Amino acid sequence: MEPAHEATFHARSYGFRPGRSAHDAQKVLFLNLNSRVNGKDKVILELDIEKCFDHINQRDLMERVIAPGKIKTGLWRILHKGINPEFPQQGTPQGGVVSPLLANISLNGIEEIHQSIRYADDMVFILKPGQNPDQILNKVKEFLAVRGLNVKATKTKVTASTDGFDFLGWNFFVQSNGKFRSTPSEENFKTFNVKVKHIINNSNYGSKVKAEKLAPIIRGWRNYHRYCKMDGSRFSLWHIANRAWKVFNKEAKQNRFTVTKLVNIAFPSVPYSESKHVNVRGEKSPFDGDIVYWSQRNSKLYDGATAKSLKKQNHTCGECGLPFLGGEKVHLHHIDGNHSNWKPRNLVAVHKSCHDYIHMSKA
Repeated sequence: MEPAHEATFHARSYGFRPGRSAHDAQKVLFLNLNSRVNGKDKVILELDIEKCFDHINQRDLMERVIAPGKIKTGLWRILHKGINPEFPQQGTPQGGVVSPLLANISLNGIEEIHQSIRYADDMVFILKPGQNPDQILNKVKEFLAVRGLNVKATKTKVTASTDGFDFLGWNFFVQSNGKFRSTPSEENFKTFNVKVKHIINNSNYGSKVKAEKLAPIIRGWRNYHRYCKMDGSRFSLWHIANRAWKVFNKEAKQNRFTVTKLVNIAFPSVPYSESKHVNVRGEKSPFDGDIVYWSQRNSKLYDGATAKSLKKQNHTCGECGLPFLGGEKVHLHHIDGNHSNWKPRNLVAVHKSCHDYIHMSKA
C-alpha cells in the first residue's frame, strides 16, 4: 500500500513517511518565514485535529485506499472489528504499524487549501498580510467533516510570526529585524530536563552507569535539535553537565580527572548548524527508482569516519559495489581487524549484510 500512496502524497506532508523527517518541515518553515520573504509580516494559523486516529470515518478511508481487493478486504475486516466499542465505524488502531499511513491517506490533500506544512495530524498554515484565517479554517473544517474529523478548538489559534509558535518540539519566531530563529520549545526542554535529572540524581546507579544511560539521551536530543540555535548556557546544557560533574565527583572512587572523562562520555558533543538542513527534493520518494539520489541522501545521515568513507567510495559499498539504500544500515569495517586502528586507509563503509559476510568468510 505504501509505495502506491507515496506517489500521490503531497510534497508538504512530512509525518511518518519514508525519506522524510521533521527536519524537512523545520526547513520549510525557515524558507517561508526568513527575512528574504518578509517573514516578520506573516501570520501563523496553528491547528490540531481532535482525536484523529479515533474518529476517522472508516468507509470514507476505504474509498481512498489504493490496494488489491484482497488487501482491502483484510484491512476492512481489521477496521470493522471496532477500535472504539461505542463507535465501531470510526477510528484506526493508534500505535499500529499501518495507522500513520492510514492517517496520511485520509488527510492527503488538506495541504492544497493554503500554504501549509503538515506532520501527521499536526499542521500550521502560513498567511500573508490581508489573508483571512477564518476563511481558511472554514475550508479546513469542511475538508475534515467529510472524513469524520474535527478541529481541536483548544489548540487552534492565530499567532504573529514575531510572537513565536511551537511545532514539533521546536519554538519558531521571527525577530524584529526579520531574522528567523528556531530553538527547542519550552515543553520539549522541560521534558528532557526531567528525564536527565532523574538519572543524574538516581542513587541506585554509579557514575559509570549514569554516564552510559545519559549518553544516548543527550546525543538523541542534540541530534534532533542540531538545526536550531543552540548556543547559550541553557541549550548547550552547561548547567546540567556541571551538576552531573558535582554528583559524579562525590563518589569515593572518582577523582576530578576521571569525573571529567565520564561527563564527556555522558554529554557527547553534536555539531549544530542553524537552518542548514537540506530538504528532500519536491515530491521525491524512496519508491521512485532514483537510486543515486536516495543513496547519496541517506549517506548524509552519517558523520565522522563513516561519512568520510562514504564520500571516498562515492556512496557505494566497499564490498559489493552497490549503492546504499534506506533499508539497510551502513557499517564501518576495519580491514586489518584491529578496531583500534582508525586510520582512513584501514576503514571501508559496507552494507550490514556485507559486513556479516566478510566476518563469516574469515571465520
